[in-house]
Amino acid sequence: MTRSAKMNTMPDQPLNQDGFPTASKGVEPDNLPDRVLVDGLKPKHQQLREILEEICTTQLQPGDMLPGERILEEKYGVSRITVRRAIGDLVASGRLKRARGKGTFVAHSPLISRLHLASFSAEMAAQKLSATSRILSSSRGPAPDDIADFFGTDRAAQHITLRRLRLGNGRPYAIDNGWYNSEFAPDLLENDVYNSVYSILDRVYGVPVTQAEQTVTAVAADEDTARLLDVTPGAPLLRILRQSLSGDKPVEWCVSLYRTDRYSLKTLVTRSEDL
Repeated sequence: MTRSAKMNTMPDQPLNQDGFPTASKGVEPDNLPDRVLVDGLKPKHQQLREILEEICTTQLQPGDMLPGERILEEKYGVSRITVRRAIGDLVASGRLKRARGKGTFVAHSPLISRLHLASFSAEMAAQKLSATSRILSSSRGPAPDDIADFFGTDRAAQHITLRRLRLGNGRPYAIDNGWYNSEFAPDLLENDVYNSVYSILDRVYGVPVTQAEQTVTAVAADEDTARLLDVTPGAPLLRILRQSLSGDKPVEWCVSLYRTDRYSLKTLVTRSEDL
C-alpha cells in the first residue's frame, strides 16, 4: 500500500496529544454551548457527553485540548464525578484521548483499511483526508536478493527504490519503503512520485496493480523511524509487506510501517463450510 523536531514552546502553552502546541487555544468558557442540565430520563453525564461531542465536532480539531474539568463543572453546574463520567465515556469510545500530565484531547480518527487493493492516496481520499508525501530517498540499484527473485530478474539488475513518509492532513501516518520493477517502469522517478505511484503505474506504464499478497506483523519503532513518525522509540507499529502484481507481472515490493494510533486493519471473517 504507506518527525519533525518538537517545536519550542513556552512552559504555559498547552500541548496536544502528540506533544505539539494545540492547533487552537481550545474553547473559551464564554464560547461553550449554553445548556441547562436537568434531572430526568436522560442522566446528566449523558447530557454533558452530548455537549462535549458537539464541541469536538464544531469547535475543536483533532489534537486540541478539551476545557478543564473545573470549567465544565462551573459552566454546567454538575459534580466532578459527572464530568469525569462524561469524559470517560468519550475516551472509551475513542472520541477523546487522555495524556497523563497534559490533559484530555480530541483524538485522531484512525485510517481504517479493509484489506482491499487500494493505494494509500485512495484510502485517505475515501475517508476525506488529504494525502501528501515527503520523499526520504530515491535511487536505482541492485535490489536485495529476495526482491530480485520476486521480480524474476538477474540479481545484478538495476531496479528503482523509493522511500516516502506518508502524511494525512499533514500528520505522519506511515513510512513506505518500496521497490519497483524497472522492466515495467524504467523511468518511474521522473514522474510525480509525491502522489500515487499506483496511478502512475496504471496511466503511464500500463501496468495497473491488479492483485497483491500482504503480510502483516507487529514491530517496535527504532530511533530513526520514531523520529519520522513522531512516536517514542519502541512504540508498536504495524509492518505491512505488500508484493504486488499487474496480471502476472511482478511490479512492486513494498514494506510499510504504520502508526497504530492512526491506522487500523478491518476484515470480514466468515464461517468455513468445513466447520
